[in-house]
Amino acid sequence: MANTIPVLEIFGPTIQGEGMVVGRKTMFVRTAGCDYSCSWCDSAFTWDGSAKNDIRQLTAEQIWMELKEIGGECFDHVTISGGNPALIKAIGSLVELLHSHGVKAALETQGSRYQDWFLKIDDLTISPKPPSSLMKTNFSVLDDIIETLIKEKRMEHISIKVVVFNDEDFEYAASVHERYPEVPFFVQVGNEDLTTIDNASLTQELLKKYEWLIDKAVAAKNMNDVRVLPQVHALVWGNKRGV
Repeated sequence: MANTIPVLEIFGPTIQGEGMVVGRKTMFVRTAGCDYSCSWCDSAFTWDGSAKNDIRQLTAEQIWMELKEIGGECFDHVTISGGNPALIKAIGSLVELLHSHGVKAALETQGSRYQDWFLKIDDLTISPKPPSSLMKTNFSVLDDIIETLIKEKRMEHISIKVVVFNDEDFEYAASVHERYPEVPFFVQVGNEDLTTIDNASLTQELLKKYEWLIDKAVAAKNMNDVRVLPQVHALVWGNKRGV
């Protein structure tokens, strides 16, 4: 099973709702498994066991066939998400296969594990988790990852994104930005209500939090070279999965 990838969802085309390629038309491949258990994770089903019966062990070729079956000719970009897909060595074969078909690959990870195939990802988002997640960043590992990506001249293909829920998270984000000032940096509002189906109220609350985060960034002299984003997919579709 070494060359297979544990997959929970394949869907799209849709748009990327977060980070460096927000708004980009893309397909999604969501993998199972994570080395974190963030308190506010919006994809906890990838690691909490609740969807273990839905996990499929697929080869890169099988994933590509399903992408084509669903997306047809209407995509040229695939986002690999999780969980933490950086735990899976076989992702490299999927990235190579996507490139062989002229399709770009994006991936998001918290930066807790390095893989050689990071150097082939077209849009790599490193998203260390703030204090509200109840996770602790291993900055020694993160330093090594960022240093390697810079050394390998991947600056045009990487970014750092921190999701912010409160003042403590914002200070954490500022410290991360100061630690890696040369890396394009994004802060983004977090969704605190992952169960509501009242999209109107959720949208109102997310926009309120977005305005709060904008005000914080505007007033911070150590956050001048940052981009402040909403969670676009949550504004459009609420907590709906598979969009």
